[in-house]
Amino acid sequence: MSELIIKAGAPDKDGLVAAVSPESAGWKYVGFEVYQLRAGDTLDRSAEGNEVCLVLLAGKADIRVEGELFAGIGGRMSVFEDMAPYAVYVPAGANYKVTALTELELAACLAPGTGKYPARLITPADAVAEDRGYGSMSRRVVNILPEQSVAESLLVVEVRTGGGNWSSYPPHKHDQDNLPAESYLEETYYHRVNPAHGFVVQRVYNDDRSLDETLAVPDRSIVLVPEGYHPVSAPPGYDSYYLNVMAGPVRTWVFHNDPDHEWLFKWGQSTAAVED
Repeated sequence: MSELIIKAGAPDKDGLVAAVSPESAGWKYVGFEVYQLRAGDTLDRSAEGNEVCLVLLAGKADIRVEGELFAGIGGRMSVFEDMAPYAVYVPAGANYKVTALTELELAACLAPGTGKYPARLITPADAVAEDRGYGSMSRRVVNILPEQSVAESLLVVEVRTGGGNWSSYPPHKHDQDNLPAESYLEETYYHRVNPAHGFVVQRVYNDDRSLDETLAVPDRSIVLVPEGYHPVSAPPGYDSYYLNVMAGPVRTWVFHNDPDHEWLFKWGQSTAAVED
């Protein structure tokens, strides 16, 4: 098994099924956790030195951040439903409590913060959705915490890709702290596959091929992208969902395309530059 893949396991006493920290990943900025809670379960945490974006992947919950209650939030029961998620932004230093009202799949996206911004609810109406790409590169992107939204470090987006299509494609990277040409952003992908017994394929590679891995990724797995290009393919018959978390020294997303594949932007029809 590649060191770039973390498979979800059985829930621990807190419901945690998979986790990435800067220490475990060998980088500086991005942390990511997935919880599977039963109705009535609670999760009590402190954000400590991180800002946190809690994404309700599937299910409903009450979420309290210090004295503020976001009650009865959530709508979809599967990440493959055609609707954006609810999410809650938690500032660094705050305590939060999640109470599951139904079975709940919850993602906690983490990156360094100072508590500069207050807690807030992010509704499906706030999470701007767009269709991106064309032909077999078509996918649906939902911007949960994009660059245009207030945060200190985090960028959070989810993508649904139909079976037989590619996403995060044409390949791009963001591993150089070289603004304005490119920004350095670490990234995690949390993959779901429908039907769940399938897989998706993700390649992670850099220019000199000192990193070059092609991964068969099962359902409920995290892929680490420490550097390089990182396209995803959904095999025919299996739809792909993934949640991306990015963070780096500057909260801006400026990418560099793989020059070998830039011609694809002009193939078939003209299109804007494509991100995850």
